Amino acid sequence: MTIPYAPRAVIFDIDGTLVDNMHLHAEAFAVFAERHGLPPLTKEDRARLDGRRNSEIFPILFGRDVPRDEWLAYEHEKEGLYRELSRGRLSPMRGLHDLIERLRDERIPIALATSAPKPNVVHTLAELELAAEFPVIVRGDEVDRGKPAPDVFIEAARRLGVPADACLVFEDAPMGIEAAHAAGMRVVALTTSFQASHFEQLPHPPALIYADFEEFLNSPAA
Repeated sequence: MTIPYAPRAVIFDIDGTLVDNMHLHAEAFAVFAERHGLPPLTKEDRARLDGRRNSEIFPILFGRDVPRDEWLAYEHEKEGLYRELSRGRLSPMRGLHDLIERLRDERIPIALATSAPKPNVVHTLAELELAAEFPVIVRGDEVDRGKPAPDVFIEAARRLGVPADACLVFEDAPMGIEAAHAAGMRVVALTTSFQASHFEQLPHPPALIYADFEEFLNSPAA
């Protein structure tokens, strides 16, 4: 059994991909929104915001320019709430360990490409006990443009030493799927945050759609 499309490297998003945690981000945002008089996020809001960097999210939420010092303060507040709420509540996505083991056996290198700020990356990987599994981690704040631009995926491929078109990406958010497509990579979407029907209506739908990694590994394609 081999990984579909015979990739030379595999790149994972973190939130909603390594871990089904977007409901915890929603809990944190609900507290943040109430504090700041913002309306609750709708599914449509999620579709256009999930996967973006906080430097881009907060100006959209507040409907105005948000200076760097201000959005950094908002990030510290909201992401701090997430880390507090998620402590002890995170588990790896079903089938993730088996997939990582198979990739290791097939000598396929892996990386993370995420819009999450560094404290969240450190926290989430520690909670999942996966920090040692990913020697290559690229964050959105390390590249010029965030998702849906391809920069974070292109940089991950560069650090892996693999051509972008030889990489396979796992994502859960439309913005991330668009970014991976723009990088020339094939994408497998997980339905942790959006239903398959939503992905199928995207301008560039993912190559494959699954509920989790276990379903991916047990599919005929794998």
